[in-house]
Amino acid sequence: MLRVNDEITIDEWELTEQFRRASGPGGQNVNKVSTAVDLRFEAARSPNLPEAVKNRLKRLAGQRWTADGAVLIRVEDTRSQARNRELARERLVELIRKATKAPKRRIATRPTLASKRRRLEGKVKRGEVKSLRGRVAEDD
Repeated sequence: MLRVNDEITIDEWELTEQFRRASGPGGQNVNKVSTAVDLRFEAARSPNLPEAVKNRLKRLAGQRWTADGAVLIRVEDTRSQARNRELARERLVELIRKATKAPKRRIATRPTLASKRRRLEGKVKRGEVKSLRGRVAEDD
């Protein structure tokens, strides 16, 4: 059982782990040992996640969210299967913790009258500079 916070825990039946051979360096070991971990969390079917957290998790997970509502986390950072497994679980917990925090609502503000005036004055000055760039009239 994974503990995310005081209210949310993830049961073992919601997690599926598959081990496969990692890509990249590792010498002869890389061709023999399945050290990479694919951790699958059935987020959409999880009874422990509130609906709002599921929606935020879907947005945060991005491409790691599958069509059937699962989060896939792949880890092949180390040559140790046990360490990769720990890292995958830590990353899942961190992702869910981020999803539990509701984003602050943005309060729309209006520009002040002084800032509007400064902006317009800047535009007028810029226009004057540009108008002075024209050809110089010859006096004959």
